[in-house]
Amino acid sequence: MFESLAFMPENLALPDNMLRLLISTGLLILAIFILRSLTAGVIRKNVASAELRGRLLVNFRNGFLLLGILGLALIWGDQIRSLALSIVAIAVAFVVATKELILCLSGAILKGSAGSFNLGDRIQVKDFRGDVIDQTLLSTTVLEVGPGKTGHQRTGRMIVIPNSLFVSEPVTNESFTDHWDFHVFTVPFKREDDWQTAKTSLLAAANRHCEPYLEAARKHMKKVGVSRGLEVPSVDPRVTIQAPSAGEIHLTVRLPTRPGQRSHIEQAILSEMFADTDYSVKKD
Repeated sequence: MFESLAFMPENLALPDNMLRLLISTGLLILAIFILRSLTAGVIRKNVASAELRGRLLVNFRNGFLLLGILGLALIWGDQIRSLALSIVAIAVAFVVATKELILCLSGAILKGSAGSFNLGDRIQVKDFRGDVIDQTLLSTTVLEVGPGKTGHQRTGRMIVIPNSLFVSEPVTNESFTDHWDFHVFTVPFKREDDWQTAKTSLLAAANRHCEPYLEAARKHMKKVGVSRGLEVPSVDPRVTIQAPSAGEIHLTVRLPTRPGQRSHIEQAILSEMFADTDYSVKKD
């Protein structure tokens, strides 16, 4: 056992290639040192001007330093190349392993610089829709709103969205302003129903519910249009007709409302509209 632990000089021997590189490096350094000393001596003996002598000494010193760096690069070129390839391989592996984290950080920078949304805004990314309650460098947390893209009730579920989605997917911000916004909802009818009367009733109910704050919303939207250089459409409630298929008529209602009151005013208008009137045509 002690014999196996005995100091054996051959165990410390360097590979022939490494030994040759070390010898070449030593010879290069020695040659540059000798040449620099000889050159400095010649300059000091033969140059009388102190200013010129100092400038020549500095220039030759820097020249020999550059020559030494180039020589070392030539001697150790293969090893430097192998080291560079190893560093690149490690860097690529690191990027691949942390791709999602990098995308999340990029998404946080993108949404912050673009001002896509703030806390409290209602946003939609892909199939995720809700009110923003928290933001970090890696994720955004929303309280889900639904059902679907037209509902405005909170489902009670919390969704954590990775910020990487903001790099590849468009963000819909439903909170155009902090105080007033436009709300749109659709009421479907059959072609044979009395949708003309329903349209009149919808518009009347919308005007009645919006009347208390209509002037304030009009002034605010006008101010937003001036500050952002936009032509803001009229805030007066309106009902438009759409025909998505041959047998259907859709009445689309657009009206101003506060961001948090969309569902409330929509339900109030529909309840009033359908309270005492049946718009369907009874067949004999």
